[in-house]
Amino acid sequence: MGEWAPDVLGDEFAQRTLPLGHDDEGEVVATLVRALPATPEQAPAPTFWQRLRGVRPAPAPTSPQADVDVLYVHGWSDYFFQKRLARFWTARGARFFALDLRKYGRSLRPGQTPGYITDLATYDEDIGAALEAMQEDAADRRLVLFGHSTGGLILSLWAARNPGAAQAVVLNSPWLEFQLPRFTRETITPLVDLQARFRPLDRAPQVDFGFYTRAQNEVADPDDPVQVNLEWRPEQTMAVHAGWLNAILAGHAKVATGLRIEAPVCVLLSARTAVPRAWSEELTRADSVLVVDDIARAALKLGPSVTVERIDGALHDVFLSRHDAREDAYARLGRWVTGWSAASSEN
Repeated sequence: MGEWAPDVLGDEFAQRTLPLGHDDEGEVVATLVRALPATPEQAPAPTFWQRLRGVRPAPAPTSPQADVDVLYVHGWSDYFFQKRLARFWTARGARFFALDLRKYGRSLRPGQTPGYITDLATYDEDIGAALEAMQEDAADRRLVLFGHSTGGLILSLWAARNPGAAQAVVLNSPWLEFQLPRFTRETITPLVDLQARFRPLDRAPQVDFGFYTRAQNEVADPDDPVQVNLEWRPEQTMAVHAGWLNAILAGHAKVATGLRIEAPVCVLLSARTAVPRAWSEELTRADSVLVVDDIARAALKLGPSVTVERIDGALHDVFLSRHDAREDAYARLGRWVTGWSAASSEN
């Protein structure tokens, strides 16, 4: 594995390249990004008046999440760039790691088909390499999996295949079911499977008009800025290929049968869906990517302990929503994490 190096996010972030061999398109890598909590040595120095009075600052209390590692996986046509989400965890004493999967973001190499995969289980190699790097200098820590959209589907399937590996799963608008009526899904699935067998790189028509990106820009908060690399996260989604779509539908089929994830699961969703046929203000207050009611029902098939949080006014990525919805999302996540951590520590 490579060494830790400065990351494009700057500040307290670092990245590490994880070699994964080669495929038909050349070298394959994943990239692990980390943010670590402040150490006692980084605590603020005593003020002049504290030194004059001989007062020593009280030591920081031990955080209930000080033994927690978080592994975040992004969605489709995406990569990790959410500094505040990382700091939500590091402020609680946890170590935060984010994985740019092969052929996404930091891991995309010239000549590769962005995001292309034919079996979601292939990402076991990416996740395994990330966990190995995370555990090099700190073993026996509680693992929290955190997935957004397609990353939520990938991590849900991984958690089901690896019982006991994670102690909690947090999902931000996970793509657990295809956003079409059931009859239509059942009709197209065998056609996609056939196309994936013989012409896996065939492209589906582009149906994204860039409205989701526009909605994020419309609700951007100058007090909570986010900078996005449009080469890694284009305004319109990356091309959809038959082989990739077949892998997604196969993942959805596994969710439909029930995954039985042992760890408690928290699912964060918008309260409403808005269909992006044309631009409207409604798209700034709803999920324009998934049918959230269908996702809420599918989430109950993940395991025996599932909490579904519906957030009024939230976008598809609830942490990129307008101010009130975003703050609500962080507050709900904070309450759930506090309760999970306390219950987990007692066991």
